[in-house]
Amino acid sequence: MPDFTPHQQKIIKRYYDNQDLLQLQRLGELVSELYLSTGKKRQAVWTRLVSAMQKLSVPASRIEHLRQQDNAELVAQLVKELEGKE
Repeated sequence: MPDFTPHQQKIIKRYYDNQDLLQLQRLGELVSELYLSTGKKRQAVWTRLVSAMQKLSVPASRIEHLRQQDNAELVAQLVKELEGKE
């Protein structure tokens, strides 16, 4: 990272060191959106949920199961489960 000052390099490093926590927080926010959305917007939220779950290394079979169920409560339970691991 030659184009960044040492201070900027530390900020960038901390961002990537905390990527899992950031994705977990994002997943929680998306669950809230899922509760409130319907129709096409709900499908868009699911697309973002799947991406966040993949970044958190949730097994593909579980992601597919959650998507088929289309139940925000099940995703909320996943968030609680992942928070327990941290």
